[in-house]
Amino acid sequence: MKNILYALLFAGFVGGCATNAVTGRKQLSLVPESQLQLMATDQYQTFLKENKTLPANSSDAEMVTRVGQRIAAAITKYYTSQGKGSILDGYKWEFNTVDSKEANAWCMPGGKVVVYTGLLPITQTETALAIVLGHEITHAIAKHGNERMSQGMIQQGIGTALEAALSQKPAETKNLFMTSYGVASQVGALLPFSRQQESEADHYGLIFAAMAGYDPR
Repeated sequence: MKNILYALLFAGFVGGCATNAVTGRKQLSLVPESQLQLMATDQYQTFLKENKTLPANSSDAEMVTRVGQRIAAAITKYYTSQGKGSILDGYKWEFNTVDSKEANAWCMPGGKVVVYTGLLPITQTETALAIVLGHEITHAIAKHGNERMSQGMIQQGIGTALEAALSQKPAETKNLFMTSYGVASQVGALLPFSRQQESEADHYGLIFAAMAGYDPR
């Protein structure tokens, strides 16, 4: 069984390895980003319906949106100027704040962002929040979630075609998607990002926050 799993992992790695346009690193990417964005839109709306979000005009929600939009604008401006605007193809940014004691934030493909109110007493300032959002947004645009989901689809025997996986194993596939993008409250556990992914998110997240006008020092 282990030999079969290793063979699948190797075949998946060889066949689905691509160079990431943000980091320049080769990574496993079996699922087209456009498909993940469609799934993200569906799962994001489901999440918002199942959780209490703050009114858009509340002070905390306004802060999250303001900071998030500044970072999104800076990222878009930078990659467009570098002729790499395709990195953000399909991105339609949304920022919502969820009323929860959990200290968490995440970004799905397509720029679907959630910040939990439990994080705000920790960040305290807009600059600190910008660093967190820069980190989480990096995970999305560097396709770390795609990388983790691709690995998980092979390891769990779900397959490598997202549409087929959703049809044959919908619950397992949706749970894998949510954990791959850091949404712990949906499934009760998180898959940790690798050290390399966290290092990339830290590095580029600070750069993105600085480009948006925040001083990360």
